[in-house]
Amino acid sequence: MLYLDNAATTIHKPEEVRAAVTAAFDTLGNAGRGASAPSLDASRVIYETREKLARLFHAGDPRRIVFTANATESLNIALKGLFSEGDHVITTVLEHNSVLCPLYECRKKGVELTILGCDEKGRISYEEMESAVRDNTKAVVCTHASNLTGNMIALEQVGTLGKKHGLLLIADASQTAGVWPIDVGKMQIDVLCFTGHKSLLGPQGTGGMYVGEGVRIRPLLSGGSGIDTYNEAHPAEMPTALEAGTLNGHGIAGLGAAVSWIEKTGMDRIRQRELSLMRRFYNGVSRIPGVMVYGDFDTDERAPVVSINILDYDSSEVSDELSTEYGIVTRPGAHCAPLMHRALGTVEQGAVRFSFSYYNTEEEVELAINAVRELAYD
Repeated sequence: MLYLDNAATTIHKPEEVRAAVTAAFDTLGNAGRGASAPSLDASRVIYETREKLARLFHAGDPRRIVFTANATESLNIALKGLFSEGDHVITTVLEHNSVLCPLYECRKKGVELTILGCDEKGRISYEEMESAVRDNTKAVVCTHASNLTGNMIALEQVGTLGKKHGLLLIADASQTAGVWPIDVGKMQIDVLCFTGHKSLLGPQGTGGMYVGEGVRIRPLLSGGSGIDTYNEAHPAEMPTALEAGTLNGHGIAGLGAAVSWIEKTGMDRIRQRELSLMRRFYNGVSRIPGVMVYGDFDTDERAPVVSINILDYDSSEVSDELSTEYGIVTRPGAHCAPLMHRALGTVEQGAVRFSFSYYNTEEEVELAINAVRELAYD
């Protein structure tokens, strides 16, 4: 199997991740539920992973790192817990449904929503973003990188714009956490939502959010905190305020091992390799007659993603052919990015997404290019 669907989830993980999860099954109890060795071990592993993520994102206080099951849960907690009737929110057509669907629900409850468009290469206008600010605008919610085109949004520029107008910046780092440097202070990010199973190279069922000082989010869940049992109200201190119930200690142990591996290997080294593989693939397929490539490839400030179509073939048909005839795993269809597909004119056809990992090779890229060439000439 030649796996090129890393934007959906990374399959190839560091061996340290597997070892950490296996060890956790044998040793970890329930964090915060007693003073037994297994419970204390779980608390230690979870807190150490908070520290690693806080260091990765330059977050300072580890208590500002909240664990969830994935970025979707993080975004739902943030968006539903921050906005109220009468608020105005700015977002973009680049967004995943994990942003759009909660915002649509908020809109039904009286939140006003502006969705910024993009140009033919999927790029947004920051001037248009600033022009969209109103007196009641509360936040900008945006992805760091599109999961369809790989185009990135300059979070530091958005953060500066936001602070100029007193807005919150809520960022979806699903496609960038672990491969692109993120400094929540420098970028002026108030809430950063991330998932563990993509470029962070952790297990599925892990994720979280950074919540800045002074940002108060109404909890989506309550109860089962392990502390303050006789209080009728859920604890207000972080991170307990947003972590009701038992955490995925086994998965968090694996996530902690993955972050340690990223630190040891070097994020710059990881990113340069992934972008080199992406660029090699792009240079190969973009020259093939009948192949359409989507996104802005004039810059390497992007996620290692290349989405294409071949002539007028349905993307699912192409992806199936790549899988059955060549053993190449890709992602076809709409990618939970409906507004981006509408902007690109690919609603009916979808697109075939190739996404690259540190564990892919140049030889695999050449095999993928040749497969696309053969399908285009077939």
